[in-house]
Amino acid sequence: MCRPVAVGLDGSSESRAAAEWAAREAQLLGTTVKLVHVWEPVSEPVALTRLLDGRTRRNWSERTFHEALAGLRLRHPDVEVSTEELSGVPAEALTKAADDAELLVLGSRALGGVAGFLAGSVGLAVLARAERPVVSVRAGEQAADEHEMDPVGIPSAATAFRDVVLGLDTGHPGGEPIRLAFEAARRRDTRLHVVHGWRPPVYSGHGRPADAGLAGSPAVSRAAVLTDVLRPWRQRYPHVEVVERSRSGSAAELLVEASRRASLVVVGRRLRRTAPVPHIGHVTHAVLHHAGAPVAVVADG
Repeated sequence: MCRPVAVGLDGSSESRAAAEWAAREAQLLGTTVKLVHVWEPVSEPVALTRLLDGRTRRNWSERTFHEALAGLRLRHPDVEVSTEELSGVPAEALTKAADDAELLVLGSRALGGVAGFLAGSVGLAVLARAERPVVSVRAGEQAADEHEMDPVGIPSAATAFRDVVLGLDTGHPGGEPIRLAFEAARRRDTRLHVVHGWRPPVYSGHGRPADAGLAGSPAVSRAAVLTDVLRPWRQRYPHVEVVERSRSGSAAELLVEASRRASLVVVGRRLRRTAPVPHIGHVTHAVLHHAGAPVAVVADG
């Protein structure tokens, strides 16, 4: 059995959706779920300004945590669920929790107040620092959203999974994002849709792309590079159907468009351990904010 799927739980609707997704993914992986709750102590003046003393906040936090645990076990009886309660700075604690997990799942939008601390700056900090894959799930995400409509057009979790979408930079084709995308498609028995976006060449002094006779050359060469990068992975996963899409245009826009028909979007992040300020890249940042499906950010390098 692989390592557990960890999920940050803070009582928000985003984190509850993340917990549901984590349970479904754990079942596909044949592993367990670990609910991680981070108790962030605050000073007395801060607690008073929120009209909540420390004990009241702690009681509220523990109650919502255990209610979520009970509900998850009820809805997913075949998945073993454990808990871990930590104290400290949420971004640091969650990044460390990810180290011992197959992947970490977080809600993707904050509610404000004492709920939703896993999103916003905290969520981005974890995404930028974690060396294990981190999956971002929006509030309201349902199992049926990841599947095709049934024959009469009704959402259903009993139909086939939608495609897994992989955003691939052929200049830096990280092995870990590609591997995770192929594995996700294999587990879901669905297609892998690989998207590569590139900017057309601009000719100096004119500010316009090449004429029609020359415009095809970059497109053909870019498509050939994408095929070369994927060839050994196709051989490793012969039963995964792969659709290659190399297009001129914004990689972020192409990925967001493809995400509307996806069960999962996978994007990479270059791992820079010595960088003074960790970051996730502008394409990944845009996809996280606008994708219509859960997004897995995978560090590589």
